[in-house]
Amino acid sequence: MKQTRFFGLWPHEIAFAAVLAIALHYSGNLGTRWPLWFFFAVVLAALPVLIFRCREEWRELPNKFFFFLLLAAWLALFCFLGNSTFGYVDSPSLFAWMFDIYTSPEADEQHGLLIPFVVFVLLWWKRKELVAQPANLWPAAIGLVILGLLAHVTGYVVQQPRLSVIGFFTGLYGLTGLAWGKHWLKASFFPFFLFTFCMPVGELADDLTLPLRLMVAHIVEIIMRLLLALPDSGLIREGTQLFNAQHTFAYEVAPACSGIRSIVALVALMTIYGFVNFKAPWKRAVMMLAAVPLAVIGNVARLCFTIAVAEMFGQDAGSMVETNFGLITFIVALGCAYFLARRLEKGEPKPEMEHKPALA
Repeated sequence: MKQTRFFGLWPHEIAFAAVLAIALHYSGNLGTRWPLWFFFAVVLAALPVLIFRCREEWRELPNKFFFFLLLAAWLALFCFLGNSTFGYVDSPSLFAWMFDIYTSPEADEQHGLLIPFVVFVLLWWKRKELVAQPANLWPAAIGLVILGLLAHVTGYVVQQPRLSVIGFFTGLYGLTGLAWGKHWLKASFFPFFLFTFCMPVGELADDLTLPLRLMVAHIVEIIMRLLLALPDSGLIREGTQLFNAQHTFAYEVAPACSGIRSIVALVALMTIYGFVNFKAPWKRAVMMLAAVPLAVIGNVARLCFTIAVAEMFGQDAGSMVETNFGLITFIVALGCAYFLARRLEKGEPKPEMEHKPALA
């Protein structure tokens, strides 16, 4: 009996997407463990979904049992001996520590929850290229596994889980090379590179983005005084804050709500787009590097819009815009990214997305 697909998706894939949406929705339930286990189960469930989607290529892949045996041992290590900072998260699991960071109300790193599924999609997209490589056991890849293990041990001893996160993904990448060879490592480098964006930045983000926030405040000050004819006495800048003349209302380039601290997510989006759509390394680099200036442009547009609304309709209207229209940053940045990509696409061959007919 021939199964029906909807928009190219099998029924079980649609069901999986629904379960994933539920897991993401309830991931912010702090104080309980079940969202963590539920989300972890969904990540593991993505593997058979991916395998079924790539079932023809999966049959050609050797050493599958060997890889999954090593994978189970690697996951167990980081599940039971992954975290030594019990003062922050009362769990020995590195995955519990990462999940707590991603779902913290104070953090701006929720994109870390989506990265594994993006990697799975890209592995599906590159499936033909991956199985076309000579796939054999490659003992030299044990060096990557040992490097990852050393990073984890160091992080465990000095109670720095971020080193353990690096160690986990480095070792995981090495395990694929151990099972399927150096050609697999080369072909799968980009999907695994995206795990970089699973690294919790934490308070380092404030240190990195402070110069950008100061730049945004300075640019907005110049624009509002020159282009919108606000006098010097009508706009006062102090660090990352802009005040009205009476000092009764402040327009702040805050890391949490402005999108500046979400620059990692913007870099991730532009990196994915660049690698999927462009072959030339310089075009990919342009897309990645453009994320920083585009984040600045988006924040300048958001703050200028907020100040203009406040000047025209009153401070209450300005406060409403500042509170509810933070997405302006991403809308402007992604709009600029789209036009940049269109310019770079000239002369670029279209990426070959493979669509296989439905099988009975």
